[in-house]
Amino acid sequence: MRDRILKAARCEPVDTTPVWIMRQAGRYLPEYREVRKKYSMEEICRTPELTVEVTLQPLRRFDLDAAILYSDLLVPLWGMGIAFDLVEGKGPVLQKALTPSELAALPPVDLSALEFTFNAIRMLRRELDRPLIGFTGGPFTFASYLIEGKPSRDYPQTRAFLHAHPREWKALMQRLAENLSRYLRAKIEAGVQMVQVFDSWVGVLSPEDFRESVKPYLIEQLEQVGNDVPRIYFSTASFHLFPEFVNLPAEVMGVDWRVPLTQARGIFDDTFALQGNLDPSLLLGTKEELFLKTAKIVEEGQALSGHIFNLGHGILPPTPPEQVERLVDFVHTKGERR
Repeated sequence: MRDRILKAARCEPVDTTPVWIMRQAGRYLPEYREVRKKYSMEEICRTPELTVEVTLQPLRRFDLDAAILYSDLLVPLWGMGIAFDLVEGKGPVLQKALTPSELAALPPVDLSALEFTFNAIRMLRRELDRPLIGFTGGPFTFASYLIEGKPSRDYPQTRAFLHAHPREWKALMQRLAENLSRYLRAKIEAGVQMVQVFDSWVGVLSPEDFRESVKPYLIEQLEQVGNDVPRIYFSTASFHLFPEFVNLPAEVMGVDWRVPLTQARGIFDDTFALQGNLDPSLLLGTKEELFLKTAKIVEEGQALSGHIFNLGHGILPPTPPEQVERLVDFVHTKGERR
């Protein structure tokens, strides 16, 4: 088992900088687009054999240090009896808006309704020679989808809801923390060896709102997941919240492309291994510029107690696969410890 990414997450010595890429299984790959001609995203998520195929596609092309299970962030909602449509290019859209009282009465997640996910994990572990990453969202990000009903620019309804309906907000966040931690625990029991919590939209909050209305439930989620496997926390446009992140129970802190790793280290002070943080748009440019920016990040990462190379957000659909191959090979070469 190639385990350098697990070692880096635990701030242990590695032979070279490990690398994986958010959304590495997906739309930029021609072979994925061929699968999508036959099957919807929901069919791929619900069919273990298809999930396995799409998860493995990037590993057949690139020397990545981990696989990430192909899925959708909101899959746990199917286990809560909430229907949504997966719309390629737009994200998940709820089929029915929920009232404040319905949000406050969200049911416990029925893990048996999500057995297709756990079956796919077990199948992948039999084939993989490197770690498998599982993921879900943070309570705030899930709440924002539930309240807005679809992706939003700055989630005004969600921000208004947490102030206008404090009792319902507390009940919703409590339930989400419980449900999402149970979902991740089930993934770990099925065989994933790392987990990532995407809190994609938490950056729209002020530090005070995050501290008072979100952080306690995020901590609860991460604590209930436990530290049997490394936990990665990832958010975007959230530099103003970094001081609040310092005491989160996680091993790895994801950093988006807006913040240099050295600046993040100045706040976190080796509390976490850091993950990131190349601007995904650089994969659309020249290889010279790509290598220049990548080398800087790898060098910054070598000064950290632990570093996992990744993009600062998900890979963009127009990305040429040959650029990804160049990136992965360059990171491994540049990141070698001598």
